Amino acid sequence: MQTQEDLEPTVRIRELKKDRVNFVLENVDLAFANSLRRVMMADIPTVAIDMVEIEINTTVLPDEFIAHRLGMVPLASSNCDEAIRYTRDCTCLAGCSFCSMLLVMHVACSDDNTMDVTSDHLDVYPFPEDLDNPDLGDEVSKRGEFFGHPVGKNEPGVAPVLICKIRKGQELKIRCVAKKGIAKEHAKWSPCSAVSFEYDPYNKLRHTTYWYETDIRAEWPLGDNAQEEEPPREDEPFDFNAKPNKFYFEVETDGSLGPQEVVMKGLAELQTKLANLILGLKTQPELDQLASEAQENRPAHQGGDPNYGGEKSNANWGNPGNSWGNSSPAGNGAESSSWGAGTNAGWSSPGRRTNGWNV
Repeated sequence: MQTQEDLEPTVRIRELKKDRVNFVLENVDLAFANSLRRVMMADIPTVAIDMVEIEINTTVLPDEFIAHRLGMVPLASSNCDEAIRYTRDCTCLAGCSFCSMLLVMHVACSDDNTMDVTSDHLDVYPFPEDLDNPDLGDEVSKRGEFFGHPVGKNEPGVAPVLICKIRKGQELKIRCVAKKGIAKEHAKWSPCSAVSFEYDPYNKLRHTTYWYETDIRAEWPLGDNAQEEEPPREDEPFDFNAKPNKFYFEVETDGSLGPQEVVMKGLAELQTKLANLILGLKTQPELDQLASEAQENRPAHQGGDPNYGGEKSNANWGNPGNSWGNSSPAGNGAESSSWGAGTNAGWSSPGRRTNGWNV
């Protein structure tokens, strides 16, 4: 008979929209579910405005106020892992097309009506080339048509982000540089507006103590997730050893990344972190044995590659292609669901020279 520990983790998608996904994650423990939530919020790279140069500002708002609002405008960041570099990994000195995006805004009000300055007024321009430090890279070719553009600018029916309001005679002219980063550095790089999960809707585990005045059931009504589980019996004894293994996730994005990409990259990043932890706990003899085994098992056509089995082979520890999250078997009668192949999750290149930018 299979125990709970022997069952494979499963994902069942209940609802998938353009900016959110609702799914059920089963056969994992509470620590894994919370780790996935935190990784999706804080460890997935996106593009956001990081530097603002204000040339003209005759609005009623100070420069710092407008700069902060610009930084919080979500920018389209699909395939951000391959389409742009971290500034610390780039060889440029003051920004280039491989690690930065240039956005410009110049608006002025000339009539008696109040004018709304929104994210739709931000235009993306090619970054000036650094002729003194030519770099060969393919990041620009991997960007989509609207990569780095404000979310919703090229989509009809999507309301833009309001930055400020100006009257007749007022003007705003700014130059912005967007960079790649993660929410651990600043919340503006988070692709999610909300990530939550619920477990044990009937409170069988008694992890929650309800405060009520007269009727606990009337004052604390059950949510929709309670329909997924059997209600407890009145005479059912309390199980001190029970642990939660079914979690109801709701992931809502800000539009910079799709919900499918957020979940897949979250799983890949979590797998990479665990693989690096396992690799870091190994002793030197074990590392030497792994290197020798990789050297022996390398294909014949790579016989002359000195990097094979070294740094490149270590990257296979975090290969998301082996992640169970790439396809999810059916659960509770639902059809099997597949979210596509895994994506690399933001590896950096510490061997390259940094440029001293503060990000």
